[in-house]
Amino acid sequence: MPKNYYDILGVPKTADEKDIKKAFRRLAKKYHPDANQNDPKAEEKFKELNEAYEVLSDPQKKEMYDRFGSVSPQGFPGAGAARTYTQNGGDGFDIGDIGSFFETILGGRGRASGGASGNAGFNPFGGRTGAMVGSDIEQPVTISLREAYQGATRIVTKGDRQLRVNIPAGATNGTKVRMSGEGEPGAGGGKPGDLYLVITVDPDPNFTREGDNLTTEVKIDMFTAMLGGEVEIPTLGRPVKLKVPAGTQSGRKFRIPGKGMPVMRQADTFGDLFARLLITVPERLTESQRTLIEQLRDQLS
Repeated sequence: MPKNYYDILGVPKTADEKDIKKAFRRLAKKYHPDANQNDPKAEEKFKELNEAYEVLSDPQKKEMYDRFGSVSPQGFPGAGAARTYTQNGGDGFDIGDIGSFFETILGGRGRASGGASGNAGFNPFGGRTGAMVGSDIEQPVTISLREAYQGATRIVTKGDRQLRVNIPAGATNGTKVRMSGEGEPGAGGGKPGDLYLVITVDPDPNFTREGDNLTTEVKIDMFTAMLGGEVEIPTLGRPVKLKVPAGTQSGRKFRIPGKGMPVMRQADTFGDLFARLLITVPERLTESQRTLIEQLRDQLS
């Protein structure tokens, strides 16, 4: 029974060239053998997709297929014909387009499945056959919380060169800063990999970070807590004033909007700062002070 190329690509018979190409790209990504090395059925499925696309992407072949349900072997490759990739897109598919497409998916690895004569040296998944993209390199970098707040700069030595790297404000544990083309060199003329700085932010003695928010502890005296008043709250920028209402209990948190960490890649956007107030009491009292405090206690009891 003749194969139904429309069913293979998952498109209706009314699909235009754009829809057919889009369907092929999506399914080729899914079933390419280099992305399914442990699935022997994937290669067969990939060949079937190539066969269907070869026919439906060519107006003459598509017309014959629509009329007769197959493509005549005279003058037109029939079922089972190998997919031919050409640099100038002579078969109706731009190799520059699909080459970069698969390079993005597979990192430049792989081979041309079902390549044809006259093109034996070309590999749409990494340039010329044998060309391999260089490996990426990861290098750990530690910064302080204040550097994460302000942004930081590091000098990375690579061979006889020194590379200046800017770490963005708002960086957190695991943030990767990419330096394109600074990884391992490629093989066989392939392009080099990338260098990634993997960020670790040191804990800070004064601030605890949760996402883009910060928490700090601020000590206040018992009288300010009882009567109310104003206290200074430290931030990673300038300190701010906080009005404390009368009767504030120890451990109460106050939210200070926009005084947390900068949100990475979102200009002028910051998290919040939470100030946890801890009430302190005098460690030593004179006899007269103790008498006054006792009188106050008796009145408040």
